Amino acid sequence: MTRRRPPARRRTRRPGRKQQGDARLIAFLVAVTAAVGLVVMVVNWLLAHWWVLVVLLLLAVLVGVGRLYNRQQRARWEAVRAQGLRYGLPQLDALHHTRFEDAVRDLMHRDGCRDAQRVGGRGDLGADVKATDPFGRRWVIQCKHRRNGIRGAAVGTPDLQVLNGTARQVHGADVAVIVTNGRVTGPAVTFAEEQRLHVVDRQTLAVWAAGSRPLWELLRAVPPPRRPTSLN
Repeated sequence: MTRRRPPARRRTRRPGRKQQGDARLIAFLVAVTAAVGLVVMVVNWLLAHWWVLVVLLLLAVLVGVGRLYNRQQRARWEAVRAQGLRYGLPQLDALHHTRFEDAVRDLMHRDGCRDAQRVGGRGDLGADVKATDPFGRRWVIQCKHRRNGIRGAAVGTPDLQVLNGTARQVHGADVAVIVTNGRVTGPAVTFAEEQRLHVVDRQTLAVWAAGSRPLWELLRAVPPPRRPTSLN
């Protein structure tokens, strides 16, 4: 008897390169069609809601203006730093009290307070220097110069009471400061902390006047900026 051969198994054909290419092309065309459809849908929606375009345009303008303003502030700040104004304590000790006020004004101007001015004199109501820093904060500074420096009379609580009574109520200060090239009594420091006043004693003055750091970086618990800039 002759044995029958088992039927040959049919081999499954793998898709050829042409079929694979066609599938990729179809998938690409489907994706492009979907993308075009989505774009058309978005455009039609925006045309129907034109005010959204106006809002987006205004936001873009505001962002652009903000960036330009920040660049200008940064340029001004660098220009101020480049001036490199410095004072040593012997120089400050040797000044007349009015020239000491001028020196404090110039240091605030160095730090970027473009409107810094000396207003000390009769009837100044506790304000010798006023300035607005780059963050929009209003500074009111009372200067207490001691000709003998550390050996001169100490700044006491009564001096700070005058500043506390007028700096905010009369002069609209955000930051009220007393600056001296001499000493400050312990009770005066305690009073200042309780009333949210800032004391720049001889040691702090030396760092501020001889360096390039602005005063607000040397003081604690300074109020937050009123406006944002590239410096904060």
